[in-house]
Amino acid sequence: MSGERAPAQPRHNVHRATAMTDSLESSVIARNVRTVLDRIRQAALRVGRQPDSVRLVAVTKSVSSDHIRPAIEAGVKILGENRLQEAIPKMAAIGPGDEVRWHFIGRLQRRKVKAVVGKFQLIHSVDSVELAVEINRRAEEAGLIQEVLLEVNIAGESSKGGFAPGELPEALAAVEALPNLSVKGLMVVPPLTTDPERTRPHFRAVRDLARSLVGRGLGRIGMEELSMGMSHDYEVAVEEGATLVRVGTAIFGARHA
Repeated sequence: MSGERAPAQPRHNVHRATAMTDSLESSVIARNVRTVLDRIRQAALRVGRQPDSVRLVAVTKSVSSDHIRPAIEAGVKILGENRLQEAIPKMAAIGPGDEVRWHFIGRLQRRKVKAVVGKFQLIHSVDSVELAVEINRRAEEAGLIQEVLLEVNIAGESSKGGFAPGELPEALAAVEALPNLSVKGLMVVPPLTTDPERTRPHFRAVRDLARSLVGRGLGRIGMEELSMGMSHDYEVAVEEGATLVRVGTAIFGARHA
């Protein structure tokens, strides 16, 4: 009859359907991780790089800890979070026993530095000397050395933070004087495009920039890490020298939060 409601499903059947859905989602996530890791490997081999020179950072923004676990089981060893308030409960839920490391990859406000320092092995998004100074101060208070990357605004986009390439030599001189900061390299978010090949020149420019900085002599500052490439262009990034690729959608699907 028109407008008639379907009979209510028995409670045990609802639970069974939910469990099946969760199981399916977990298997898809695990399969996606394996696919991404294999594509990273193939991209590295195409340009004569060792596959283990590239590490996957699984971006877990808006992803529950229940959906993070199958990614870990499938081989993810680094989790990248954009938001501190979202990361803290996930860290507690995942726990230290899973042997994963956490990276902070989002825009970091100076007022939140104290809560971030020491909780994340690597901060990808240091976009000013002032932020570097604050991280150093909080790291000194905590009695540790915080590893960071310097964010480069390679295309000079007004909507993005980061150092202009020409500013980096002066910035590095200032950052080198901060004893509780360990600079490991550079991070970039190139202009958004649906064509991965259009990001290649930007990745190549960051790689060449890092090499030129090494040629100038950096003292205690390192340039061994290049964080570049996301779900739509990580293979191109690997081909151009990325050592860390930040992949979320290709593992966990599209998210709207």
